[in-house]
Amino acid sequence: MQYCVLLLLVAGAYAAHVTHPTTTPAPDAERLKKLEMVTEQLARQLMLQQLYVEETARSDVDSGLKQLRMRTDGDRSYDITSFTGRSVAAVHDHSNLERTMGMGELTAVMNGLEYRTRHNDYKLKMPVHNNTFHGMEDIPFPPVPPSVLAKHSMEDQAAELREYFKAWADSNVTHRDYRPYFKANLCIMEGAWTMDKHIEEPFSSDRHAIDASSWFDLQEKIRYTSLTGDRLNTQNLAFLPTTITNITDGVPEFAQWNYRLFCHPLKAEVNRSTMVPVDDFAHRLAYGKDMKQYEHTRMVRYRLDETPERNNLYQWNTMDDWMYEIPGKDNYGAPKVQDDVFGLPKLTLDMSEHINVGHYHRRWKVGAHDAMGDTVGHRGYKDKTLWVAENHQPRIAKTHIHHCYRKAGQGRVCDNIDKRLSYAFPLEMVFTTPLNTWNPYNIEFKGKFNQPEARSVEENGRHGSATTKAEAYNGTHSKAYYFTPVEFFAGNEVSHDPADTTKAATGVLDRQGNLRLMKSSGMRTILPNIAGVGSLRMRYPLMPVSHEGTAVWKEMEAVRDVVMDLEGHTKYMKTVPDALHKYTASPSHHNGK
Repeated sequence: MQYCVLLLLVAGAYAAHVTHPTTTPAPDAERLKKLEMVTEQLARQLMLQQLYVEETARSDVDSGLKQLRMRTDGDRSYDITSFTGRSVAAVHDHSNLERTMGMGELTAVMNGLEYRTRHNDYKLKMPVHNNTFHGMEDIPFPPVPPSVLAKHSMEDQAAELREYFKAWADSNVTHRDYRPYFKANLCIMEGAWTMDKHIEEPFSSDRHAIDASSWFDLQEKIRYTSLTGDRLNTQNLAFLPTTITNITDGVPEFAQWNYRLFCHPLKAEVNRSTMVPVDDFAHRLAYGKDMKQYEHTRMVRYRLDETPERNNLYQWNTMDDWMYEIPGKDNYGAPKVQDDVFGLPKLTLDMSEHINVGHYHRRWKVGAHDAMGDTVGHRGYKDKTLWVAENHQPRIAKTHIHHCYRKAGQGRVCDNIDKRLSYAFPLEMVFTTPLNTWNPYNIEFKGKFNQPEARSVEENGRHGSATTKAEAYNGTHSKAYYFTPVEFFAGNEVSHDPADTTKAATGVLDRQGNLRLMKSSGMRTILPNIAGVGSLRMRYPLMPVSHEGTAVWKEMEAVRDVVMDLEGHTKYMKTVPDALHKYTASPSHHNGK
């Protein structure tokens, strides 16, 4: 799009030059040189206009989720889908697939850039342990506890496994030491400006891919659907902007924005009680639910509240620790990347070592006070939820700076610096459990669905019938992932969505040809009820909302905390002076002001 505008501007400039020539016509070489100069100036102006748009967004909003495709309407403005509706971030379940997290289209903002994704349905994968660009590998599922496998019958194994789930739900390691068998994985949204000339799928999905032959084809399809208000039913289009990233010898260099979703297995155990539901009141009101009901839906998102007694102002928290474990585009095992731009090395907050800027971080410390007397730096001007990582991948666009400064003992020093960067924000916490692999009937897993041996699972019209052997699945594969006996659960699927592909019960043949009634063993948002345990959440949406960075949202949240404190529902007001407590204790204290 920008390239077309540039051509029109250049053509206009050239036409003006031809229409109103100078008295003495310049040689062709001189005229061409002037035209090249005009082209470069116009291209640079387009770069500055793009910068203006992004800078405006950077001062208005934070990085995070902004909007979903509208699925509901109503009389009140809050009845209409925004960043949540039937579910936050359009999450849903494809637990019949081996490792797919259902997630629909969404609009996000990252470092001031707004973009819209395709239908995501991303997979539980992590970066590889080498520098292969966008290389991904499966996150291992946790093992089944030996005490479960030691039981001889399915019923006894199920009873023992329920005890592990009870221990996990209660955080009671003395009942059963659940920690090796219940693992937390932090999944993120990552974005970057790439130099890819051809369309690139940055992450795999069993169900969706961008439906375009080139970046230009994608842009044309987005223009059509945006201008007509139409949509592609497969939801396989995405709005991914293009920009001019540099100008070399008068020739503009274009960069293409792209994103990916992936997960990281966290090193430490995650206490689920530290993730508390956010009361997005407008959406709770639209669906007429109290907070307890709301928490058991897919509409709710979560925030960290790991130290309830600390001051609410901080510079580093547990989310920073988690994100710092995750590498940028250079993947796991890359050499540590240090940063001393502007002559000040970026250090950890305790100043014990250089921070590894090749991993996702948002804060650092330097050994000198800035103009405001601070020593802690933050990525972005005011973006609370922007994490940044450097990389050395040639397919990522460079950003350049020439900077001169005075360095102690060396006088005036000038640096030419190139950086390749990616950006991220947390998306959700996903827990894996022994249910992902527990297989008490020893049903045969025949591999990925596209492998030849997997075809026998659905041959001769087998579709998972729960009533006849002839129509039951003959074993399982990655798209018919059923290992859990229906008897393990005491209830049906929770908070169903029309996008779900999970069945209530599926027929699968074991190795002896017996028909077994099974439940899917893939990733769920909320598990069905487990007898003696309850219904447990497996996916905790942690994504920030971009509008949380606006002054209006901050004011609204402050007012809501004061109002809710009158009812004793929030902890925040304990950090406010007693005088303010008295002032807000009852309407009479306002004195009409």
